[in-house]
Amino acid sequence: MPDEPATRGAARQTAQLLQRVREGDRIAAEELLPLVYEQLRGVAAGLFQRERAGHTLQPTALVHEVYAKLVHGEDRAEAWRDREHFCAISATAMRQILCDHARAKRTAKRTPTGDRKTLTMVESPAGSGALDVLELDDLLSVLAEADAQGARVVDLRFFGGMSHPEIARVLDVSVQVVDRAWRRARAWLQANLAGDDD
Repeated sequence: MPDEPATRGAARQTAQLLQRVREGDRIAAEELLPLVYEQLRGVAAGLFQRERAGHTLQPTALVHEVYAKLVHGEDRAEAWRDREHFCAISATAMRQILCDHARAKRTAKRTPTGDRKTLTMVESPAGSGALDVLELDDLLSVLAEADAQGARVVDLRFFGGMSHPEIARVLDVSVQVVDRAWRRARAWLQANLAGDDD
C-alpha cells in the first residue's frame, strides 16, 4: 500500500477507534468496521477466487465472522495496538474460520467410501494454483516448526492481505527481513506442494 496522506489519516483514525474500543466504547467498534472492511473484503475475495460458485461461505460472510470474532470475542481489543496489528490478528482469525468451515464441510461431505472431497480451495501463496485450505493450514503448521517467522509472514500476507512494510511493523523487523522470510517460505511451500504431486 502506498504511504499517502489519506492512508496515514485512515491509519490514525483506526488507531484512535481501536483505543476507544479498548476502553469499552461500543460505538467505536461499529465505526471501525468501515475502515477495515474493504481490506478484509479484498483479502477474503482473493482467497475465494478459485472457489466454485454457490460456495456456502462467501467473502462478505467471512469478513463479518472475522469482525464479530475480533470485536465481540473474549479477547477483543485488549492487545490491538494499531491498524496493522488489528489486521494481523484478523489474518489469524480468518485462517481459523476458513479451516473450521472446511473441516465442518469435509466431515459432512465424506463419500460413502470415506474418501475426502476437496471443499474449500484457495489460491496458493506459492503461486502454484489452487489448494485446499486445510492442506495450506497443515503446510503452514509444519513450516512454523522449522521457520516460525516465514510461516507468520505467509499468514500475514496471505490471510491478512498485508504489505511487507506493514508486516515489518507488526513483527518489529526490517522490510528486508520480511522479504527474505517471504522468499524462503514461498520456496519451501513450492517444494512441498511439488512433492505432493510426485
